[in-house]
Order: sequence, then C-alpha cells, then structure tokens
Amino acid sequence: MKVTEHLKRAKGQTQFTFEILPPVKGHHINSIFENIDPLMEFKPPFIDVTYHREEFVYNKLGNGLLQKKVVRKRPGTVGICAAIQNKYGIDAIPHILCGGFNKEITENLLIDLDFLGITNVVALRGDAMKSETYFNPDNDGHAYASDLVNQISDLNKGKYLEELEVSTKTDFCIGVAGYPEKHMEAPSLESDIHFLKKKIKLGADYIITQMFFDNSKFFEFVDICRSKGIKVPIIPGLKPISTKKQLNILPHRFHCDLPEELIKEVIKCKDNIQIKEVGIEWCIKQSKELMKSKVPFLHYYSMGRAQSIKKIASQVF
Repeated sequence: MKVTEHLKRAKGQTQFTFEILPPVKGHHINSIFENIDPLMEFKPPFIDVTYHREEFVYNKLGNGLLQKKVVRKRPGTVGICAAIQNKYGIDAIPHILCGGFNKEITENLLIDLDFLGITNVVALRGDAMKSETYFNPDNDGHAYASDLVNQISDLNKGKYLEELEVSTKTDFCIGVAGYPEKHMEAPSLESDIHFLKKKIKLGADYIITQMFFDNSKFFEFVDICRSKGIKVPIIPGLKPISTKKQLNILPHRFHCDLPEELIKEVIKCKDNIQIKEVGIEWCIKQSKELMKSKVPFLHYYSMGRAQSIKKIASQVF
C-alpha cells in the first residue's frame, strides 16, 4: 500500500513509523529483526530502510604503493525490504540514492522493486563520498534528487531509458527529503524550498524531514511550504539525542540547531546513560506537541536503538 493510501486510511490519526540501517556486511539479518520486533506493538504502517553508498578504502601493497578499492559496508537494502514485507506483512520503503548509481542501474533497481511488490521509494541525492568534499555524480548518473524523481515518474508513465515494444508502467509512491533548517549546501531556506517544490512538481508524493529538535522550526517550515503551494503531506523526522558527543556531531552532520534548554540538560548529565534519558524525555515532549498539530506520521530515526524508540512510543501512542 502506498504511503498516501495509509494516510487516507488513518482518517486524521497520527501513525508511528521508523527507519532502520542495513547491518554492516557480514552480520545476519536477525540483527535487523531484533530491532524491529520491539516496535511492532505500535503498528507501524511502513518501515524505511536506508541505503549507504560505496566508500573508497586504500590497501597497502608495499613499496609505498596503495591500491584504491570500492567497498559497500552496508549492502542489502532491497533484500531487507523484501524480508520485512514477507516477515511482518507491512510495507518497507527503500531509500534510493543518486550517488553510486548511473541511470541504467537505477532503472534496473526500480524494476526489481516493482517485481517485489514494493510500491514506495524515497528519492535522495545522498551525501558526498567520505573522501570528497562535495557531491559528484557517477558517469551518466543524477546530480540532483529532482532528476531521480523525474526518472521514477517517467517509469510510472511507462517511459524507460530505451524504446521498448512493451513498456509496463510502474506505480511508485515517491517520498523526498525536506530540511526544516535548510540543506547544508543550500544558500537559504527559501532557495531550498524552491527546489523542494520542483521535486513535487516532477512527481514526488510526500516529504519526510531531516531530524530537528525545535518544533518551531518544523512548524515554520510547513507554513512556508504551504505558502509556496506545496500541498503534499509533510512527515516530521525525529531522533532522541543519546550521547554528549552528539551535541557537536548532529549540528555538523545534519545542519540542525539544538535548543539551549536541551543543551543545558545534556551538559548536567554525569554519563551517557543519563543523557539517553534526557534525549528520550525531550523526544516525547516533541512528539506530543507534534501529534497535537495533527501531523500524519511521527517518523523516528532509530539508528539501531529500538529500546529508546520503544520508550518514546509507549508514552505517545
């Protein structure tokens, strides 16, 4: 079932959803199920599965020489989605990136998803490789998420990269990212929303936001989107802070401000156990306020920490 159909069936009631990371290569898929099982009591209509692009590693060959090798440390997004749908009977939503893919590989991936009965995707540009400062697309790859959205929309119309005798239409519901505090590379929030609107015009069906810790930033973002004619559902993304290091890591990595009140509470803590509890309580507070505003879903970035998300959901849903 499409995300938009889940929304209609909910009849205005906020639903619980979450996002998982594929396990590191070599780990068993049971490690995924162990993080999903504790959260199934909250009846998520879907689960997002992230995709992690390739990295370069350098192996020493001797004589001062290095061998450059491409590795994927967290493969398996498509397989995990199929396993989730088979095991739990709910929708799984793979994230599809521009980075690490050319157009033909993307088309083949979408065909695989269609054959598996996966009807939702999230289209993202993705980050630059760890060895690069700025994002660079693959040869014949997409430079922007809007281009990826356009390719998916074309497939939904039966338009493939080459002329085919039979051109079956796909039927993907397309999600895209929104940034309440703007994307780190955007010159301004208004500019960022301009390009977000472009993705909607090209066929995106809903928006899921980057994490934020100040609900006023989300409400302002929604108001601006609506004033610019963006009418699709906007799903807030939440993450509980869990370590002191995240006071610096999260603003740097995700371009989000932390409220002064939250910072002070974290600094007071003696250890990360206390910080985790502060993060849970803050996220509960955020969730309840957002639920009162009738958001369609509350989407949690679990990061493999199911117990923290369970504590939050048990107080909200």
